[in-house]
Amino acid sequence: CAGEENWVDSRTVYIGHKVPPPGAEAYIPQRYPDNRIVSSKYTFWNFIPKNLFEQFRRIANFYFLIIFLVQLIIDTPTSPITSGLPLFFVITVTAIKQGYEDWLRHKADNAINRCPVHVVQHGKVVRKQSRKLQVGDVVLVKEDETFPCDLILLSTSRDDGTCFVTTASLDGESSHKTYYAVQDTKAFNTEEEVDTIQATIECEQPQPDLYKFVGRINIYLDRDEPIARPLGSENLLLRGATLKNTEHIYAVAIYTGMETKMALNYQSKSQKRSAVEKSMNAYLIVYLCILISKALINTVLKYMWQADPNRDEPWYNQKTETERQRHILIRAFTDFLAFMVLFNYIIPVSMYVTVEMQKFLGSYFISWDDEMFDEELGEGALVNTSDLNEELGQVEYVFTDKTGTLTENNMEFIECCVDGHVYVPHAICNGQIMSGASSIDMIDSSPSAESKEHEELFFRALCLCHTVQVKEEETVDGIKRGIHQGKATSFYISSSPDEVALVEGMKRLGFTYLRLKDNHMEIQNREDEIERFELLEVLNFDSVRRRMSVIVRSNSGELYLFCKGADSSIFPRVISGKVDQVRARVEHNAVEGLRTLCVAYKRLGREEYEQVCHLLSNAKLALQDRDKKLAEAYDVIERDFILLGATAVEDRLQDKAADTIESLHKAGMKVWVLTGDKMETAAATCYASKLFRRNTQILELTTKRTEEQSLHDVLFELSRTVLRQHGSMTRDTFSGLSGDFQDYGLIIDGATLSAVMKPTQEGSGSGGNYKEIFLEICRNCSAVLCCRMAPLQKAQIVKLIKASKEHPITLAIGDGANDVSMILEAHVGIGIMGKEGRQAARNSDYAIPKFKHLKKMLLVHGHYYYIRISELVQYFFYKNVCFIFPQFLYQFFCGFSQQPLYDTAYLTLYNISFTSLPILLYSLIEQHINMDILKRDPSLYRDIAKNSLLQWPIFVYWTFLGVFDAVVFFFGAFFLFDNTTFTSNGQMFGNWTFGTLVFTVLVFTVTLKLALDTHYWTWINHFVIWGSLLFYVIFSLLWGGIIWPFLNYQRMYYVFMQMLASGPAWLSIILLIMVSLLPDVVKKVLCRALWPTTTERIQNADKLYKGHLSEFTPLSSLHAPPVRGRGGNEGQNHTHRRSDSSPPKKVMYTHWGGGPNYCTFRSFLPFGESLRLSGVGYTYTAPGPETSV
Repeated sequence: CAGEENWVDSRTVYIGHKVPPPGAEAYIPQRYPDNRIVSSKYTFWNFIPKNLFEQFRRIANFYFLIIFLVQLIIDTPTSPITSGLPLFFVITVTAIKQGYEDWLRHKADNAINRCPVHVVQHGKVVRKQSRKLQVGDVVLVKEDETFPCDLILLSTSRDDGTCFVTTASLDGESSHKTYYAVQDTKAFNTEEEVDTIQATIECEQPQPDLYKFVGRINIYLDRDEPIARPLGSENLLLRGATLKNTEHIYAVAIYTGMETKMALNYQSKSQKRSAVEKSMNAYLIVYLCILISKALINTVLKYMWQADPNRDEPWYNQKTETERQRHILIRAFTDFLAFMVLFNYIIPVSMYVTVEMQKFLGSYFISWDDEMFDEELGEGALVNTSDLNEELGQVEYVFTDKTGTLTENNMEFIECCVDGHVYVPHAICNGQIMSGASSIDMIDSSPSAESKEHEELFFRALCLCHTVQVKEEETVDGIKRGIHQGKATSFYISSSPDEVALVEGMKRLGFTYLRLKDNHMEIQNREDEIERFELLEVLNFDSVRRRMSVIVRSNSGELYLFCKGADSSIFPRVISGKVDQVRARVEHNAVEGLRTLCVAYKRLGREEYEQVCHLLSNAKLALQDRDKKLAEAYDVIERDFILLGATAVEDRLQDKAADTIESLHKAGMKVWVLTGDKMETAAATCYASKLFRRNTQILELTTKRTEEQSLHDVLFELSRTVLRQHGSMTRDTFSGLSGDFQDYGLIIDGATLSAVMKPTQEGSGSGGNYKEIFLEICRNCSAVLCCRMAPLQKAQIVKLIKASKEHPITLAIGDGANDVSMILEAHVGIGIMGKEGRQAARNSDYAIPKFKHLKKMLLVHGHYYYIRISELVQYFFYKNVCFIFPQFLYQFFCGFSQQPLYDTAYLTLYNISFTSLPILLYSLIEQHINMDILKRDPSLYRDIAKNSLLQWPIFVYWTFLGVFDAVVFFFGAFFLFDNTTFTSNGQMFGNWTFGTLVFTVLVFTVTLKLALDTHYWTWINHFVIWGSLLFYVIFSLLWGGIIWPFLNYQRMYYVFMQMLASGPAWLSIILLIMVSLLPDVVKKVLCRALWPTTTERIQNADKLYKGHLSEFTPLSSLHAPPVRGRGGNEGQNHTHRRSDSSPPKKVMYTHWGGGPNYCTFRSFLPFGESLRLSGVGYTYTAPGPETSV
């Protein structure tokens, strides 16, 4: 039998668990998993240990656990509750969230696993639960049911042994695909018959590739020698797909449960981490070092201070014998640990919780955004992971797919060209197709007889060479209408929209494809005669060959091979035909942005056909390297064609795609288009979508060029061109917006890319690695187009850019299963819910309905998220420095005795409740600039690029601000009460009163600091900020006003009231708050006056016009003045082209805080109405021409 390789990695399945007849191969029952799907992470038993293990892998949590244990073990100044409670809170909240998510997965799994399936046993159909299905069971599936596991199709209710399937839940393609039953079993149509089949299936072990399957079936009839038949992916029905258009099928289970291809494709996504999180970890390490150095300094000073025996052991506090005997190192170590515990609040545990909550709650703003809701789909944006929100504000490179992302993936047949004659079909009038020849516009003179024959062959080729199915709709009477009465009743469905467009185009030109019946394809020609062709072989399309062929036998017995495919894969295989005219037309259409295909044919003789059959059956029976052998066979068969002509299909650009790309360019992002299309078509789309402008100089790095020169020369020549233009100047500041520079666009194709990516051999002396030169060229191009790309190459490009020396943040956006690898590779992956299904949307981090929504997502949402979280992180470190540094200073005044400055309750609640809500709310609703301005002026996005708000200088500024404030709190209180030790009734201030005074000033200062930073005030901000301060006061009054029975100390009793009863205390609180806020206010005022950023200019202008930035205020006048060395005319870089869709005259006009349009909380917060300003009376009307923005 052909293809008997030593195939180790295979399995043998016995259909219906029947043992083969004696004398066949030995019966070895193998054990397979049952059909249970598990997508959950935890079980009831392992949840607690596994979840705790995962949470303590986080550095911060682990650190707090250690501190907590230290507090339990040694005698520390603060009680273990102070660090135990916050940690317990964090761990519990996270565990509940993860447990709930996992419970939902369990629920979904159970629903699937308990679903009933029909199994044939002993000639009867039995119902079973899906999880009890075994490999080898014969399953009956009815129309519109989903396949319970991976099955091999044995027979169907249709006579020709085919069935139709949609695989939308697997690869997202909603179109119908055809699958074929095994030829020898397709006649077994009832349970009893199916039960008599005796056969074994040998196939490969499970692997995740959905489109690949290799196996063979051995059928034991009455003879001893079994018949072997090949099995391929066209016989394999995948779990998760749905049966359509077919009443029922019988199939045998070969992969079950977690071995099905669907389960193997649950790609465990690598955890993506945002740049902000990396900055946070860096800051944590710095603070950890500060913490250790503080503890070390204090330990050393303590022992220096205690060197004097009087101080070491004062008469009122004598040491015990055991304490005297302990070794000095052990004493020093416990002291060091005690200091660590005392100062450990400088590391904020609650920051992690707040960041988690901010990301989780903040992500709802994207899904609530009405502007990102699509009426057609009835869906809005989706957030699949909330960990990357702020990364949307940091994108530097955008990689986009073309078909379905920039374009609509909605194909329309435009024209075809046969031997140089061009045919343009008329439009269909009111659904009626015009009869015969009247629908043809002959552009050229009437053709001769030979070309008439060619023309008809061309139309027939397009009617036969495809995998389209016809679905006939039944009329009201339930009688299927004939073709003649109403042509409109049947419609075409196919796995590729191009094919449907071509078959419909043929229908409009007079050749109608009717149906495939009993392996015969029927077409109706212009004379309304029905022609029948027997379909012998289909050589399926694949993305490497880029063509497909069919072999048919006409009524007269002639054999034809029709082939259609991309011009690059057809022209080299053509031996005759009017190649030049057709090629000229193809190139003309490609430049117009149309998708072109070429059509060719050849006649086959008897012997030739038999050779073809032999080649194909040998290749199909192979178990190893079947794909490779089939490709070789196809290569031999598809040769020596006669060219017939070419077709052109249009795929229109998506709404506002060009506007979006232009905005991304202005925001300083580089846009790359990665597509599988051919160069000319893709380039035309790039011009249409303004990726390339008319003055862009196109650099080509394509196979055509590398054939003329070596790759090495081409690369060096391009890099010389690019670098000569601007010497040492980098163009990153502009990314091609300025008028001074020549704008470059690069076009590269897949083959050349592979050559560039290939590491060069040593000793070739060709200038080492090409990757660096290639990257250098790309960096200096404002746009790059990569055509003819395989899916994996898309991911390779993203990876290459990610790893380049600047480590830019990348974003990939696509809509099809072929974009998944690129979406998973990029820092941020965005899926489009498109025609090609949901595969991309499911694997992405965010999903949006259309490409145009990317603009708002990055320029508005991304900008806001980044501003908010950067303030959140800096502010957290700041308030903890303010909190702990007075504690450090206090040690100098208490003999380094680890005496806490604040009460335990204050230590515990400072981060949990006194200061946590205002910053959480700020990080959810802050809008430092109005939404409209951000959309209208994309260049503002550059202000936050390259993680600019979390750079070290800013971090150091916040830390110094914290230290300064802490010094003011501590020494201010210390010196002000140096003499004023008495309250009005003659009592003295004790150390707890001193600590409470410092703490009161601290809470008020950090809360007011946040209030100074807030630009967007709503009632909810006011409520939370003033509410937090009020809560602190009320809590302190209660805490000190009652004797709490469960406390073993009452040191705070009446302290707070007593402090407030003293007039000087009030004065000092107010004075110290003002002094500590002063430097920050001064810095803000000076910076805004002398060196304002673009953002600040716009904020000032907006306040000037009372929130109505006038339509006459040119935004460019608000931009920073040109900086030397950046090129002079900064002003003109920001002149926006007015988009056609925007209403006239309203160029720069916004309602600041007016109307609820900018309020994303609008679903439940009624603010916004109250803020509406009356009228538009503030428009600034200066004379002079209007400046368009």
